[in-house]
Amino acid sequence: MRARSAADLMPADSAAASTLIVVGGGPAGLMAAEAARAAGVAVALYDAMGSVGRKFLIAGKGGLNLTHSEPFADFVARFGARAGAVRDWLRVFDADAVRAWARGLGVETFVGSSGRVFPQDLKAAPLLRGWVRRLREQGVQFHVNRRFVGWDANGHLRFADRDGAEQTVAAAACVLALGGASWPVLGSDGAWVAPLAARGVDIAALQPANCGFDADWSAHFAQRHAGAPLKPVSVHWRRGDGRDETRQGEFVITAGGVEGSLIYAASADLRETIARDGEAVIRLDLAPATEPAELQRALTRPRGKRSFGEHLRRQAGIDGVKAGLIYEVLDKTALADAALVARTIKSLPLRLRRPRPVAEAISTAGGVRLEALTAQLMLRALPGTFCAGEMLDWEAPTGGYLLTASMASGLVAGRAAAQWLRDRA
Repeated sequence: MRARSAADLMPADSAAASTLIVVGGGPAGLMAAEAARAAGVAVALYDAMGSVGRKFLIAGKGGLNLTHSEPFADFVARFGARAGAVRDWLRVFDADAVRAWARGLGVETFVGSSGRVFPQDLKAAPLLRGWVRRLREQGVQFHVNRRFVGWDANGHLRFADRDGAEQTVAAAACVLALGGASWPVLGSDGAWVAPLAARGVDIAALQPANCGFDADWSAHFAQRHAGAPLKPVSVHWRRGDGRDETRQGEFVITAGGVEGSLIYAASADLRETIARDGEAVIRLDLAPATEPAELQRALTRPRGKRSFGEHLRRQAGIDGVKAGLIYEVLDKTALADAALVARTIKSLPLRLRRPRPVAEAISTAGGVRLEALTAQLMLRALPGTFCAGEMLDWEAPTGGYLLTASMASGLVAGRAAAQWLRDRA
């Protein structure tokens, strides 16, 4: 099958040497394209899907969380071991800049009760439509259904269409914003790892982030309680730095384990603990508003002919899935010990065996190691090739942090790539 050249993809009078190629139409790629156009560089953007911003739209289905309103230092701390590098990106494009960017597209934002920032209508589609329209008006060329598959022997970018026909594009500079490996149905499948590794790029293994975990439920518990929300509840776990952490919120019992916001908040620490120890143990406080002594006094009251489950409901307010968890960890003999039951309600151990597969995760950890990049996000092994977004080796919790830092890295990479082109013009 003939591999078409750049001339098949770009106008005949386009000068490849002066056009920045952006690969990936998520928030990082779109921001890179916008930054480069603002710097006066021609931009052609390629995406594997039939339209850009697919994951952005999915993220907005339940209300698009754009960013977070907490102070800058607290915001930066959310990025853990990579906070230092991400801080440099956020100094260029922070949470306030995200809100100003949205306002520039005609979308006002508001701060929710949790400090998260949302569009007024909570929707992603108007923002994305306005963004793409503005980029087109600025002259960005869009090429969809073009999947990046690597480089040819001449160092030209290779793209495959839906039928597998390959096309090549000569590029003096490019920005790769190819996403992680979560949500492969939306194009982020991690297939870029092999071609980059083959060209000497140092890549940390892709892993699930903001993910659920497997637990060894009994068949009865799984059948009875799968899909049940657990709230209010506090989760206590040991962080990677050895410190203890406790947070209150909610999560969901699944047929095979647990998922949801409170679990996602601990997922990086839990994933690393499992990798090191083979399992992770979290402790649940099923009655965070009740003191242990009060629970014990309530449970030692005579229950007469009432069942233990009814006694637990009346005296401790524990029923449904919370009662099911008590039965999962205590046998009949232990249930007769009111003090032990009270302690278990306040500190129920839950063993997590493994994270769910990366394809099910909200986001991805691992990727191109930041040490393989310059401060301007150019690959040391491939001068003129810049990387941005989730394909880089960093991770963030939910709450708008991932989106903000992805856009910030795209802006940094887009500006730097434009400068690279101008310096060589």
